[in-house]
Amino acid sequence: EHALSVRGGSLARDVAMKRLAVCGSTGSIGVSTLDVVSRNRSGFEVVALTAHTNADAMAAQCRVWRPRFAVMADESAASRLGVMLAADVPETSVLSGTSGLVHVAMHPDVDYVMAAIVGGAGLMPTLAAARSGKRILLANKEALVMSGRLFMDAVREGGAELLPIDSEHNAIFQCMSAGQPRSGGRPGGRGVRRIVLTGSGGPFRARTFESLHDVTPDEACAHPNWSMGRKISVDSATMMNKALEVIEACWLFETGPETVEVVVHHQSVIHSMVEFDDGSVLAQLGNPDMRTPIAHALAWPERIASGVAPLDFAGTPRLDFEAPDFERFPCLRLGFEAARAGGTAPAALNAANEVAVEAFLNGRLRFTAIAPVAEATVEACAGEEPDTLDAVLDIDARARSWAAEAVAAMSH
Repeated sequence: EHALSVRGGSLARDVAMKRLAVCGSTGSIGVSTLDVVSRNRSGFEVVALTAHTNADAMAAQCRVWRPRFAVMADESAASRLGVMLAADVPETSVLSGTSGLVHVAMHPDVDYVMAAIVGGAGLMPTLAAARSGKRILLANKEALVMSGRLFMDAVREGGAELLPIDSEHNAIFQCMSAGQPRSGGRPGGRGVRRIVLTGSGGPFRARTFESLHDVTPDEACAHPNWSMGRKISVDSATMMNKALEVIEACWLFETGPETVEVVVHHQSVIHSMVEFDDGSVLAQLGNPDMRTPIAHALAWPERIASGVAPLDFAGTPRLDFEAPDFERFPCLRLGFEAARAGGTAPAALNAANEVAVEAFLNGRLRFTAIAPVAEATVEACAGEEPDTLDAVLDIDARARSWAAEAVAAMSH
């Protein structure tokens, strides 16, 4: 056996089959994860699948993968799923709610947890996986943004492994692994001058802020390069996703926001870069397909097939970069400010954004009001960094309540 840990120092089991729980299996990341696993069936056993309300999609997945557990966060959806599976997949136990999510995330027969539940709802099961010493494939950046030090302490104390799935952080991880020797069982840290997060700029990269006043949810969700869920697509359009990624990078790679830079790279071919003290810059390139970082994290430190098409260099003759416009993308500015401020700012920023984006998608808030709601909430909820789970949940609840009032006041 040999140490594989990015963070926790745990030993990986030397067994043929890695036992996997996919939290958020019916979403885009979950579906991509199962696609990668389907190409490498000899290496993985799907022990658990979880979803929010889509019982029909979950039933279809259970008929293919026949997991030991299927969890629906929504209790009524769990009841429907139980009826659908009773006849043809009786071996699958149907669980519900946060307790069901936590149960599978910490189950002793689960080795790897794909943490792909969107938003703050993913915090509890992801934290449970960390405390139980799992390999966590972290696609839920919000859990780390919300709980920061508490989450990283749980990873270390639980002996867990933490591998980033966000394409940007996975790219940074790969560049650090290639650019310097591992130290203390993890790559990263020594000799790094700058971390460069790339972002496409979304569908509104070339538009003025004033022109965004009346954009619709469908326009905001029409990402030019990536196929993503609607909430994440809106975050890309506002560049709030990049704001949260700045905070996430600081925790993952033990650095401060002064070391992190964001550049707009609309081709989405370079997924991020690392500059070292000697002036070398390493970049990770590939087609914009989430199966690449998923396959990397599932197999690390080995490599497995992902199903992603080879990058066509001749068909990609240009790689363009530009500085982000903080007036067009005020959410990105808020991310850097929250990373510098610390305290309750990251958790409040995340909570307020979730409330504002939901209101925008439901037609209750203008696109250009998302950033003001978030900024006002962060200011109203300023305080010390939460150091317990209860404190994290408290600031999350207070920020959501304050943001909901701000949405009501700004609704058009």
